[in-house]
Amino acid sequence: MTATGQAGAGQGAAGQHADIAKLSFEKALAELEGIVGKLERGDVELEQSIAMYERGEALKAHCNRLLAQAEAKVEKITTDASGRPSGTEPLDP
Repeated sequence: MTATGQAGAGQGAAGQHADIAKLSFEKALAELEGIVGKLERGDVELEQSIAMYERGEALKAHCNRLLAQAEAKVEKITTDASGRPSGTEPLDP
């Protein structure tokens, strides 16, 4: 995770963030949490902190996209009068 957050510091924005689309939600979130921790500590040089912030924004957008996709797939199980499952419907129609 540490190397990933710093790997693209000398590259352009597109090259730096191209790998994010391949990350799972969990990996993207873990990297984002690592970036937030480093930025909160304040022990990163200004130029590097700007690059890390930009990567963090890209990670956040990726996580939001993945969450929206997951939400679209979530369905509520419906039951009949006796309480037995009878089908599904969208969670928020």
